[in-house]
Order: sequence, then structure tokens, then C-alpha cells
Amino acid sequence: MRVDQNVIAGGRPAGQATGGESVPGRVEVKERVYRTVAEQASASVIGVSRSDVKADVVARGAGFALRISSPLPVPDLDDTAAIAQTTPVLDRARELQEHLQRELTGLFGHEVTRVALTITGAIIPERRRVR
Repeated sequence: MRVDQNVIAGGRPAGQATGGESVPGRVEVKERVYRTVAEQASASVIGVSRSDVKADVVARGAGFALRISSPLPVPDLDDTAAIAQTTPVLDRARELQEHLQRELTGLFGHEVTRVALTITGAIIPERRRVR
């Protein structure tokens, strides 16, 4: 994947007020970098470990389309109070898609046009004790 632009020494795109000198050239970012960033950000947003998330990033026009597969954290089935307060799975998935689209657009510096989220299972997060 490649982004053609004038780059200022220090890594910022030309046109940003830095007082630096513009250097013509291009920035090449490997697909695996976008995939790694997408997996880490998705894991953070969803609330699972990075090893549980798989992401595919595809360049589409001027932006990106993503396919993300991850388990979804759910409350313990014995905790009826937590279950009653939980948002339904489809609503949570839609919220996660929107959040990931905004988050990854900011991180990539390019529009994320689509996020396809596949829920691969459910996990119960470990409760941490407060001292």
C-alpha cells in the first residue's frame, strides 16, 4: 500500500504548520502494519486480548475496508444483574463497528469505509479484585 504525498522531514504531511522543509517523495506502509494496528485497536475497543482478534485490511479507492473477527465479552451467566444491564449483542456489534470505524480512520489517516465484524464466540472477562 502506498500513499503519495510531499512529506516534511520528521514524517508529517506537507501543508501542516511545522516550519519544516517539504521533501517530495512517498510513504509506503506495508499491509501487515495496517493489520497489526487494526488488531490492536480492535482488541482494545472490544475488550479482548490481541491474540483473540484477527483482521483483514483491504485498500478500497482512497480508503480501507476491514474484516474483523473476535469473540465478544459477555457477563457470567450466573450474574443475572449484569445480564439485565447488558446491551443486546446486535446493538453492541453495531456500536463496536461505528467506534472502530472512527478510531481506525484516525489511526490510519485515511477513511475506513467499511467494517465487517464477525463475532466468533463469547468470553467471560476475568473479574479483578479491588484491594
